[in-house]
Amino acid sequence: MTKTRVAVLISGRGSNMMSLVEAAACADYPAEIGLVLSNRPDAAGLQFASDHGIATDCVDHKTFPDREAFEIALDSAIRKHDIDLVCLAGFMRLLTPWFVDRWHDRLINIHPALLPSYKGLDTHARALTDGVTLHGCTVHYVRAEMDAGPIIGQAAVPVLTDDTESSLAKRVLAQEHKLYPEALARVASGQLDQQTDLDQSCLRVLR
Repeated sequence: MTKTRVAVLISGRGSNMMSLVEAAACADYPAEIGLVLSNRPDAAGLQFASDHGIATDCVDHKTFPDREAFEIALDSAIRKHDIDLVCLAGFMRLLTPWFVDRWHDRLINIHPALLPSYKGLDTHARALTDGVTLHGCTVHYVRAEMDAGPIIGQAAVPVLTDDTESSLAKRVLAQEHKLYPEALARVASGQLDQQTDLDQSCLRVLR
């Protein structure tokens, strides 16, 4: 089986990256992690990837004069590893339309909310403030507009009456670790028909 080669971009521990690496260790998984790359040299996830025999790289954004120069270097580093698809996993840099267009329909992200609700940061706190009864996570294609790309899949958890931001975040993260490998498998195996499936979210609700 020819597997889709994936680069995972991280900025820290990369717990979602770890879930992808663990899923890709299965022989019948349709993707292989060919690169884990960070914009921070001290990102703990780089060591995890190296320990699992995965190529790693760092393109430190602080060493570049502007976003354009950083993203040119980022793109070059990814392409050196014969990558088919890029997964963002806690990569804390906003990407410009130039980079997004370079990887159009080959760049996916996981967001800790049920898009289109709660784009951006502090999603769990905002959900609690609004008193919603369901919260969760979304895997989507990346577009130039933040958190606005076509949805690949979603998983939801009920918001409990005694939830704090921390407790809600913990339960959502557990679902992220299940959803991201499932969504990547759909994309990598070609199961996702972009003419019929995109924007028709696969929503799984955990009771």
